[in-house]
Amino acid sequence: MNLLSIVGKGRAVLGCALALTVTLSAAAAVQGSPRQPAITKKIDETRLARLVGNVRPEANSRNDRGAVGDSMQLQHLQLLLKRPADSEAALSAYMDRLQTPGNRDYHNWLTAEQLGATYGPSTADIDTVSAWLQMHGFQVNGVSPSGTRIDFSGTAGQVIEAFKTEIHQLDVKGEKHFANMQDPQIPEALSSVVAGVASLHDFKPHAMRTPITPMTAKGATPSAVSPNYTVDANYQLVVPADLQTIYDFTPAYKSGAGQGQTVILLERTDLYSNADYTTFRKTFGLNAYKSSKFSVVHPGGCVDPGVVVGDDGEAAVDVEWAAAAAPGANIELASCADSSTNFGAFIALQSLIDERHRPAIVSLSYGGPESEQGAAGNLYVYQLYQQAAAEGVSVFVSAGDSGAASDSQNYAYAHNGINVSGLASTPFNLAAGGTDYADAFLGTTGNYWNSTNTAVYGSAKSYIPEIPWNDSCASHLITLALGYTVPYGTGGSCNSTVGAGFLDTAAGSGGPSACAYGTPTNPPQTSGTCQGYRKPLWQRGVYGNPNDGVRDLPDVSLFAANGVWGHYYVLCYSDPAGGGGPCTGAPSTWAGAGGTSFVAPILAGVQALVNQRWGRYQGNPNYAYYLLADFEYGQHGSTACNSTNGTAKSCIFHDVTLGDMDVNCRGKVNCYRPSGTNGVLSVSSSSYKPAYGATSGWDFATGIGTLDVNQLVRSWVWFK
Repeated sequence: MNLLSIVGKGRAVLGCALALTVTLSAAAAVQGSPRQPAITKKIDETRLARLVGNVRPEANSRNDRGAVGDSMQLQHLQLLLKRPADSEAALSAYMDRLQTPGNRDYHNWLTAEQLGATYGPSTADIDTVSAWLQMHGFQVNGVSPSGTRIDFSGTAGQVIEAFKTEIHQLDVKGEKHFANMQDPQIPEALSSVVAGVASLHDFKPHAMRTPITPMTAKGATPSAVSPNYTVDANYQLVVPADLQTIYDFTPAYKSGAGQGQTVILLERTDLYSNADYTTFRKTFGLNAYKSSKFSVVHPGGCVDPGVVVGDDGEAAVDVEWAAAAAPGANIELASCADSSTNFGAFIALQSLIDERHRPAIVSLSYGGPESEQGAAGNLYVYQLYQQAAAEGVSVFVSAGDSGAASDSQNYAYAHNGINVSGLASTPFNLAAGGTDYADAFLGTTGNYWNSTNTAVYGSAKSYIPEIPWNDSCASHLITLALGYTVPYGTGGSCNSTVGAGFLDTAAGSGGPSACAYGTPTNPPQTSGTCQGYRKPLWQRGVYGNPNDGVRDLPDVSLFAANGVWGHYYVLCYSDPAGGGGPCTGAPSTWAGAGGTSFVAPILAGVQALVNQRWGRYQGNPNYAYYLLADFEYGQHGSTACNSTNGTAKSCIFHDVTLGDMDVNCRGKVNCYRPSGTNGVLSVSSSSYKPAYGATSGWDFATGIGTLDVNQLVRSWVWFK
């Protein structure tokens, strides 16, 4: 079977001899390809090129508190190098062949060294750039085997002298930060190879775990629209047994529950207590699978981060729910401390994929908007995931928890228009979206949940119809439940007294990639020269996916809600400083939460089931997911697989078609606000085009839809 045919188509002048006069590190001298160098001109420090799109939006005069001292140390900066254009194109074509059954390159995964030797910048160029760094006083710590990253350290003063940008202290909403105030500049002669610096600031991605907020806690009284809806009477905790029942995991366990596979969760923290993980497994019956081992590692000898309060709850979510999906698999928490300029989870991933024995499955539950990360920040993520996919690693990333906004640490309203997470938007990872269960809205809760629990606290009877996860007053379904017909305007739900409790952007994220490259005119809005990643081959032509030319998110979704319609995930997280509590007594008294941070590790666990049955390395799973979706949905969608009506047992995907993930807003971009204080996120600011609704086939609200895990694992045979 041919996948391609199925899916569709100041120092003055420094000479190049500089490299000969400087003693390079051993690492720098052996990386890269033997191709002819792209740097052919002498290095003239008076002729400079700007590396555009490399200033954080927070680095502005309002937040500026003056320059840092010249002696401030910046450790392990990453100088990002470009592949030659022909090499990048050749690598892209090769990666498509890697996923084309029947092709001689099918699953012929590369090592990091092969990637660098075949497709990387030339060794001569790497040596020249490394020598230039050393001439400016930087310490070159090494070069990645892929040849695309030079790790270097130095001072703020050396950054000013070499890159012509100042590092300033910032005060951002009471938080202390530092960042470069101008785009870095480099000699023009190096611009054919040097792409950017990751990074000259200390802003880091944020976790995707969202606290419980049931509808009754928001002061709402359900209307006659949903006469049977009473949250307190029907409140359902989702435990591992429920997950396994609803998404049809259990039959897949007959051929193994992930035994022999390892799921790696990328973190910036250790667990608060490893005993939390043990208690979770024991309480929910996962210990029946004796083969699973748990470990905490610090890849490449990185600094052990210890316990980072708050983030340790994210780590608990990741390891516990990866195990819930694949209870027989080994669960490995790979944690590294943040450096002053780099994110610990990226440091961990960088080390893992540079090793000879690379992992097969990794999961990351953090995010940050494309438009805030800048061109260099996005390129760093892109190159890491690209290397992972070329090596056969399956990368799962949370799509985000703020609807189509993805801008907000401010969860009260969206203020910068439509945006997506740059940690999830590359073509080389699966972006995990989020749903909620529709039983409360439909008044059918009794059809799907037993009144008593099993010994491992399961109560779900079967698959449950789903809607996009959305806590906002902009949700059409919440608008109806509150007794309103529209969410916008002075007479709409978002400007009502009861709607004030639903001014909230907590929702599963999705949208088009729009600022992976370029520079916003008004950051962090996706404006100016911003451009999104090109639509990958595997996403083209799938029913419902728009002909927009760019990578669209999410890919696949699962339950991610935090209680607004009466359902949330339970977890064992006992750190009181982070909002946790004792894991004793009934799980209803334990910590709970929602967010796409649950979905990414669960889908990583699903991949362990696939890999156990069909081979350890499967690479980017989107090639398989989208091809299977293309067959299921065809040219018109599949009524048999419509989630609202209940789906046929033969369906691989549950097509979520009811509801939306629209959120409230107050900005001037992508915000429809005809009157009143609060508007709703819209593709148009002058008319109501909610961003975005669930529809037949693929949609921005839930991607392909949700899974029947057993059918997915069985259907993977098509790719063998």
